[in-house]
Amino acid sequence: MDLILKEKEIKKKVKEIAELLRNEYKEKNPIIIGVLKGGFVFLADLIREMGIDCTLEFIRLSSYGKKSKITEKDVKIMWDIPIDIKDKDVILVEDIIDTGYTLKFLKEALLKRKPKSLKTVVFLDKYERREVDIEIDIVGFKVPNKFLVGYGLDYNEKFRYFKNVYGLDEEEIIKYGK
Repeated sequence: MDLILKEKEIKKKVKEIAELLRNEYKEKNPIIIGVLKGGFVFLADLIREMGIDCTLEFIRLSSYGKKSKITEKDVKIMWDIPIDIKDKDVILVEDIIDTGYTLKFLKEALLKRKPKSLKTVVFLDKYERREVDIEIDIVGFKVPNKFLVGYGLDYNEKFRYFKNVYGLDEEEIIKYGK
C-alpha cells in the first residue's frame, strides 16, 4: 500500500475545515448530513473539532452497482434523512468525490427540499476522474487517481480503521477483492 496521507496531516486539515465551519455556523445550529458509510470517520472528527451545536443526520446512497461506469441515473438514495431541511442551514459532508455523479445527484436532491443554505464539504477530491461539473465549497485534499482506503474508506469492508489514507495497487486490489 502506498501512503497517501498521514494521520497528522489529516488532523491538521480537519481542524482547519472545522474552524471555517465554526466561524460561519456557530450561531446557526446547522443540520449536518453525513454520507454513509465512508464519511463517518471524517464527520465524527469534524463535528468534535467544530465544537458547536448541530443536528446530525445520515444518508446512504448506492452508486456502485455491477456496472464499471456509472451515471447520475445509477445513483439512488437507499436511506434518507428523516427530517425536513426546508429553510435550514445544511452542511453536506462526503468522504470522497471522483466522477462527481453521486455528489451532484445528492446536492440536487437536497436543493429540491429548499434549504436556507447548502454547503458541501468533501474530505478527498479525486479530481482527475471528474466527469461532471460540480461546485464543492470545501475540499480537504486533492488526491491521485488510486483506489484509496483508510480513515473511513474501505475496500470490500476492509481497512476503514486505518488512521492514514493509503492507495492500493492492482495486485492489492485483486488480493483483497476476494
